Amino acid sequence: MRYILLFLLLIHGIIHFLGFTKAFHIGSSKLTKEISKPVGILWLLDGISFCSAALFIVLHQQEWIWVVFAGTIVSELLIIGSWKDAKFGTVINLILVIVVILNWGSVQFEKSYQKDVQAYLKQTAGVSGDILTEADLKDLPAIIQQYLHYTGMVNKPKIKNIRIVFEGEMRSKSKDYFPFVSEQYNFFDSPAARLFFMKGKMFGITVPGYHKYENAKASMDIRLFGLFSVIKKTGPLMDTTETVTLFNDMCVFAPATLTDNRIQWKKINDTTIKARFTNEGISISAILYFNRQGQMINFLSTDRTEIGDMQRYPFTTPVSDYKEIHGYLLPTKGETVWQYPDGKFTYGRFYLKDIEYNCR
Repeated sequence: MRYILLFLLLIHGIIHFLGFTKAFHIGSSKLTKEISKPVGILWLLDGISFCSAALFIVLHQQEWIWVVFAGTIVSELLIIGSWKDAKFGTVINLILVIVVILNWGSVQFEKSYQKDVQAYLKQTAGVSGDILTEADLKDLPAIIQQYLHYTGMVNKPKIKNIRIVFEGEMRSKSKDYFPFVSEQYNFFDSPAARLFFMKGKMFGITVPGYHKYENAKASMDIRLFGLFSVIKKTGPLMDTTETVTLFNDMCVFAPATLTDNRIQWKKINDTTIKARFTNEGISISAILYFNRQGQMINFLSTDRTEIGDMQRYPFTTPVSDYKEIHGYLLPTKGETVWQYPDGKFTYGRFYLKDIEYNCR
């Protein structure tokens, strides 16, 4: 789809140059109507605008939307002035306008996420430089203390918020995987928040989705072209589900937050521990699994709801491939797995691309 759009913009831009060559009598032209030099310059500038829009797309600059929108308006006015020669350009302009509208919807949808992020970042603008010390760990179970030391969280700033970028692939039951990229911000002080924006690629079309969790209320909104909701979920089951997801993020990517007094611990054995996390009146439990090295290797909860049939099944997130990132040892590969009655089903594969703590 992207390459088709680039092709249309470049061809449309090059065709506009013919109006310039006609006006200035450069070479031979098949255009029958005379074009004045000022109008010829407009043809040239509009052609450049379409080619520039193609370059913006290659550079992933959203400004291409407005360049194409303005260019199609000017283009159509020029076409009307040379209707006999240029009327077929109206078809391309119409296609470009539709593409602009659809992409504008996705941009506006993402801006709603970005607006929420900025609002929370302003709230945490005064993030303190408090250091996580051994004294903060003294009441934690031994395996959690070992995990915090292994990941490098000790003697570094406490974590108030986090930004995570993933690439990966997801699927629903009986469907093939589709690729996605995502960005999310988590804010851990009460009231906690998790803002997760994903762009999935299905049949060559980008389908954005926004998972929002704040004040212990969760919503999931997946939209076609950012305009038409195809899945929209809210309610108590979603609230509990996203509380599990928030706690999972804390365990896997922000271990320093495991000193939070909203967590209660119960030892199962030397490498397995049960946690109960309570946020704004919602309590969830999970079992954390570690290896002897101190790496967390899995997370299991029975409090998460499968969105498809709105039923609860055991939910696990095995993680692996620990690597040093910005001075921390973190897992860079993970899966999200449902334990259905007929067997396990991996519906998501996540690859950590970037992570940032205490964003301002």
